[in-house]
Amino acid sequence: MNEEIEQFEGRLSRQPFRPVPAEWREEILAEAGRASGVEGRAQQWIQPSSLVSRLSSVLWPHPVAWAGLAAVWIFIIAVDFSTRDHAPVVAKEFLPPSPQVIVELRQQQRLLAELIGPREVREADRSKSLMPRPRSERNFEMSMT
Repeated sequence: MNEEIEQFEGRLSRQPFRPVPAEWREEILAEAGRASGVEGRAQQWIQPSSLVSRLSSVLWPHPVAWAGLAAVWIFIIAVDFSTRDHAPVVAKEFLPPSPQVIVELRQQQRLLAELIGPREVREADRSKSLMPRPRSERNFEMSMT
């Protein structure tokens, strides 16, 4: 029995492959679509004529409702455009502050300094001398030989 199966498989492997006729392919796909409910419906959605017919069946029962929805969206967009602020930008250029504003700012700074009180100067905050120091205390002697 094993030998018969091997002979049969050998004959099959030697035979050339032939394409499936187009009519058979259509029949096979149609039958597979009918046999499997979900896959068949998914395949029908792909076909353009079926897609158009499904859209028209969804939209046609209530065309007034769809027209009302479109009117609501148009109204919302119109209200959005009408409520926008069309005022020009006020400060396009920078103007220096007036002397009165400068005086007021200085008074506020002094008042803030009085409220906060004197600042304690810590060791780390003290300014260091600006003169550079040597990196080590060793003196280097230059010798000429």
